[in-house]
Amino acid sequence: MRKTLLLWLLLLLPLNAYAQARELPDFTELVERQGPAVVNISTAQTARAHPQVPQMPNRDEDDPFSEFFRRFMPQIPGQPPQEFSTRSLGSGFVISADGYILTNAHVVDGADEITVRLIDKREFKAKVIGADKRTDVALIKIEASGLPVVKLGDPNKLKVGEWVLAIGSPFGFDNTVTAGIVSGKARSLPQENLVPFIQTDAAVNPGNSGGPLFNMRGEVVGINSQIYSRTGGYMGLSFAIPIDIAMDVQTQLRSSGRVSRGRIGVVIQEVTKELADSFGLPKPYGALVNAVEKGGPAEKAGIEVSDIIIKFDGKNVGSSNELPRIVGATRPGSTVGLQVWRKGASKDLTVTVAEIPADKLVGRESKRSKPAEAAANRLGLVLSELTDEQRKELKIANGVLVEEVRGQARADIRKGDVILALIHKGVNTEAKTVAQFNKALNAIDKTVTITLHVRRGENQSFVTIKGSNEK
Repeated sequence: MRKTLLLWLLLLLPLNAYAQARELPDFTELVERQGPAVVNISTAQTARAHPQVPQMPNRDEDDPFSEFFRRFMPQIPGQPPQEFSTRSLGSGFVISADGYILTNAHVVDGADEITVRLIDKREFKAKVIGADKRTDVALIKIEASGLPVVKLGDPNKLKVGEWVLAIGSPFGFDNTVTAGIVSGKARSLPQENLVPFIQTDAAVNPGNSGGPLFNMRGEVVGINSQIYSRTGGYMGLSFAIPIDIAMDVQTQLRSSGRVSRGRIGVVIQEVTKELADSFGLPKPYGALVNAVEKGGPAEKAGIEVSDIIIKFDGKNVGSSNELPRIVGATRPGSTVGLQVWRKGASKDLTVTVAEIPADKLVGRESKRSKPAEAAANRLGLVLSELTDEQRKELKIANGVLVEEVRGQARADIRKGDVILALIHKGVNTEAKTVAQFNKALNAIDKTVTITLHVRRGENQSFVTIKGSNEK
């Protein structure tokens, strides 16, 4: 009986393994059909740098070669910089049979010469039609015809957990295929608020940049752009630019060589649960305005600091990350409607969208007054009045200066910050004097969460301070 049961188990194991194998995706047909449209991109650029003094080998003084190294190897001080050639590798894919190719802007940035190699080993010199560093998308062109072209898909239909495939040239290995799943959607990366990245765990390494990300239908849904890595190699976190955004960028690059984006002149931050409670918002969503550009479109439209933008041009703003993308995609000069949450109620406004300037001015940090001897308030903050000179330099009418933070602070408040206002239950109380601010603070129950509007250098933000359970 025992032998019979064992025999049945041995017979069933291969069947189970076969069934499991059939559940795994087969990428072979996809690669055969779409692989020829993926290209290798190599660039050459000339750089300038000061030559470094070579390290002299450790040699005995009696060694006849020691004199040679002393006399001829060290460089002469003050020698002018020398030119040298550097090369880099990337990937791309053909979007039209007449030679238009999409890749990353950082792949072709600063290149003096761009060479595109097809899967059949033919090589072409390419020219840059245009590049957009804000989205890291570039459009290049080779003089060819009848090229294989990728199919484009809809990244909005992607689901987390869905299989995806990357093809590129990591470390120069042409048409390398890696597979994974969609790990997340609409990811925001530091300094990258115009692209809702597709996160995958498909292996992406240096050289994959600019290559396509395919869904299982063989459609390009993204451009592989970045990896998160502590070592410079693949660590399971890869990010791709959605193809719809890339195609919108390439359309503008092809027609004008540049990308035009909208702006309204506000500085925003995420609405947390604590901030939503402070402003009387039913749930945390929207983009909290913590600064309004003087004379900008937002100020002209009547948008105020502490407004929460919850809708723009008919589109709901689910989080602060979504607003720059929605505004950026709006044509400059357009007049659109928006909705803000102000003092516990929604309010409709109209704004005329301006264009994002090429460069952004960075202001300098304001001077700070000498700390004053004073008692700390219940938050452990020692405050002082701003001088007329400080108000003029900061371009603010009211505010109190944080001279010292004592004890264990329950919020991100630092010495040198300027508190502009205290917000509680949607009521915004400007900080005009230290006495007035502390009086308003003491009138609020200690167990209640409050919000401070804080200026730090040239930036402003809202900081929540949770209530204390201490009696």
